[in-house]
Amino acid sequence: MKTKTVEVFTANCPICEPLVQLVKQIACDTCEVLLYDLNAGRESNTCRDKAKAYGVKQLPSVAVNGELLACRQGTGITEAALRAAGVGLQPEGS
Repeated sequence: MKTKTVEVFTANCPICEPLVQLVKQIACDTCEVLLYDLNAGRESNTCRDKAKAYGVKQLPSVAVNGELLACRQGTGITEAALRAAGVGLQPEGS
């Protein structure tokens, strides 16, 4: 059973790729990782609608369980910020 939803918003570019790989690397078995390429979203507005709803202003960005991580100042999204949001942590009792 997936208990954490991790949504990664990208432009499918080389600058976004390290974050995509980091999320995939640390995500646990109960994390559902969803990748949204805002460039490819032209066929469907789903990813753009989600980005707008979350307030995504910069790429790459990550939302965990529907909340946009507010760690874009300075160094951007780090492993520590992802782990603080619970990415990669198995829920107790699983």
